[in-house]
Amino acid sequence: MKSNTKILSGIIALLLFSCTEDLMINETKSVAIPTTTENTQKPSRTVSYKFWDFENLDEWEDASQNMNGQINYSLDNGNLYLYTRPYTIDRPKVKSMTTYSTGTYTWRVFVPEMGVGDRASIGAFLYNDDTHELDFEIGYGSQNERIAINAAPDDLLAYMTSQANPFQSNVIKIKRGQWYTLSMELTLNSKSKYFAKWKIDGSTVSSLQLNYGTKEKFKIFCSVENLNFIGDHTPYSLNYALFDFVKYQGN
Repeated sequence: MKSNTKILSGIIALLLFSCTEDLMINETKSVAIPTTTENTQKPSRTVSYKFWDFENLDEWEDASQNMNGQINYSLDNGNLYLYTRPYTIDRPKVKSMTTYSTGTYTWRVFVPEMGVGDRASIGAFLYNDDTHELDFEIGYGSQNERIAINAAPDDLLAYMTSQANPFQSNVIKIKRGQWYTLSMELTLNSKSKYFAKWKIDGSTVSSLQLNYGTKEKFKIFCSVENLNFIGDHTPYSLNYALFDFVKYQGN
């Protein structure tokens, strides 16, 4: 009787082990293992940070106007050097190859003395089209504008402008012959429209609620242009700017 009990106990133990092993195997098989195709698929990512130190012009392209093939910019010791010739309507500029939307855009720029009364502008701006454009524009300014803002002889005028949607242009005085950090910050309001802030050396100098949003993306521009609005006469001298770097930091 005891012998039969031992045999029966052995059979039961063997059956229990077999069932447990089957459960372990089934549990292992139920774990999802990604296929090779699933592992190689990566979600698309938006660019959140870019820094251009102007050791080269990779990711930038020419956007000059009125130049007739003349190239008025070059790389100089890690700076982008742009200039306009006297007695011309030169408009040399470069632009990013990629478009961007919300985030902070920063230009580190050397602003020289610039010719007295010259219609020449240093530009750091974002452009989609003529009605979706946000600018820093720095120049000597007309005599009337200088009087209105009480500019000293060593002052230049810096304009912070939205060309449309809506239009706004504010102006402040800055000292010539200095480096400046110019930045624009674009965020979205509750209606998904851009809100823009212009900053110089970290201080907000202008702001504006825009009536458009991320459907309009921007290319980043660096320029020096002989433009009628910013002085009293066709430039009598060579005017230039140095761009040390440009940076984009996404939100």
